[in-house]
Amino acid sequence: MGVKDRKQIDRSTATPGNVAAREDGPRTTTRAADRPMPLRRVHGERILALPLDPASDTPMYRQVYLGVRKAIRDGVVQPGTRLPSTRALASDLRISRNTVVMAYEQLRAEGYTVGRGGSDTRVATTLPDHVMQPAALPPRTMRSTARASTLARNVAGIWDSVTPRLEQPPRAFRAGVPATDLFPYALWGRLLSRRWQRITARDLGYANPQGYLPLREAVASYLAASRGVRCTADQVFIVGGAQAGLSIAARLALDPGDRAWIENPGYHGARGALLATGARPVPIAVDAEGMRVEDGLRDAADARAAFVTPSRQLPLGVTMSAARREALLAWAARAKAWIVEDDYDADLRFATRPLPAIQGSDTHGCVLHIGTFSKVLFPSLRLGYLVVPPDLVPAALAMRHMHDVHSPTLEQMVLTDFITEGHFERHVRRLRHVYLERQQALRDGVQRHLRGMLELTPGEAGLFVVGWLPAGVSDEKAAALAAAEGVDVMPLSRMGEGPIHPGLVLGYAGLNVADIAEGVQRLTRALAPLRGLR
Repeated sequence: MGVKDRKQIDRSTATPGNVAAREDGPRTTTRAADRPMPLRRVHGERILALPLDPASDTPMYRQVYLGVRKAIRDGVVQPGTRLPSTRALASDLRISRNTVVMAYEQLRAEGYTVGRGGSDTRVATTLPDHVMQPAALPPRTMRSTARASTLARNVAGIWDSVTPRLEQPPRAFRAGVPATDLFPYALWGRLLSRRWQRITARDLGYANPQGYLPLREAVASYLAASRGVRCTADQVFIVGGAQAGLSIAARLALDPGDRAWIENPGYHGARGALLATGARPVPIAVDAEGMRVEDGLRDAADARAAFVTPSRQLPLGVTMSAARREALLAWAARAKAWIVEDDYDADLRFATRPLPAIQGSDTHGCVLHIGTFSKVLFPSLRLGYLVVPPDLVPAALAMRHMHDVHSPTLEQMVLTDFITEGHFERHVRRLRHVYLERQQALRDGVQRHLRGMLELTPGEAGLFVVGWLPAGVSDEKAAALAAAEGVDVMPLSRMGEGPIHPGLVLGYAGLNVADIAEGVQRLTRALAPLRGLR
């Protein structure tokens, strides 16, 4: 073998470790012999997976030609895209390089590609006139021969009825949207950069399903001080937000067919989590003291769990009274049932200090406590926590692993620094102040323009309030009229069962004062046709 040949082999077997001095990355001591052989790629090339049949009567070069041509005609490879070099494509397909050269020459001759060949072959920017338009995707109306499960269809029905298109830019008065405009982006970026500079190869591997231990320790410490939650880091599970916590809790607490109390009206995500396990939700009415525990004892004393939002009931905003909390704990202990406490926005109480959690009063190990960072920081972070009794930790660990293995480690590390360095509590205090101002702006606007048509409930915390409509006015029709004016409001009737006084859930946290004022003007125009129906 000549020197030239040896150099060629050396270049073709280069590994990431050979260029460690030129690129930053996780620090590792992996030996060169242990490193995988990567595919050689020129920057910007597409990797083409072509269906080849060695047993076919069609010559191999023509199969390659037909496969690349189809990718170009179907729009899979766009004009101007650099194709793999002949050497790289031959290596990928495990065929002779000369076979690929012949296919490329045919493509160039017909005007599909341009360039000198080798690693400089691109799809022509002007294709032959006879090239077909991109192949049509299967029509959305195509029906599968198989069907989704009954549980999936039930959950899908809840999603369609109550969930707006969350990925769209927020507008007045979409509920549950926090003030991402107030988030300290630059600070978070610095913390992220600092963590990434210290990242190791081990940090990029699989992690503990419970979550990053320093974050669990920080969460346990914060909950003890701010919410009176009694737990250790070993009881804390870092999950993908409150909804993930509800789903895991439902699977831990309930078997298919079990009955469970839910608030009526209440959070649709809790109902969905129950339905997804095959459990049977039992709606329990809510009044000024929270869930009517006496109704639950009357209608379903044998229930296996109760899902509640005691600190600030969703959506009515009331706080569960001490007497109701004691009654709920007593029932759970007596019935050997679970209480799932959804503490989704308890940090955002601005009129009074945060209330103690039910979990802090639990002496029988029957409360599963859930919280989220989505409403305080930003929704796409997708981090929350689930606190379980000590006896439930082994089962929760297995369930957490089966749910989605674990949450992203890097984000957990950054959040740990954000909490332990004091940024989290500083941000919470700022949100409380701004949310109070924004809620007051909404109240002033409704009082000025919608008096007699919309009566807002008291609001001491959170991201939204309920506006009661006059009896006899359809909140569904009101929501439809509002949508036509570019305003998102949630009809209260969609969040419960049976006769519920008509009302609209109005979110204000993610809007500045000017946006709130404009939203009130739009809502006023929308509801004008309903004034005569009172």
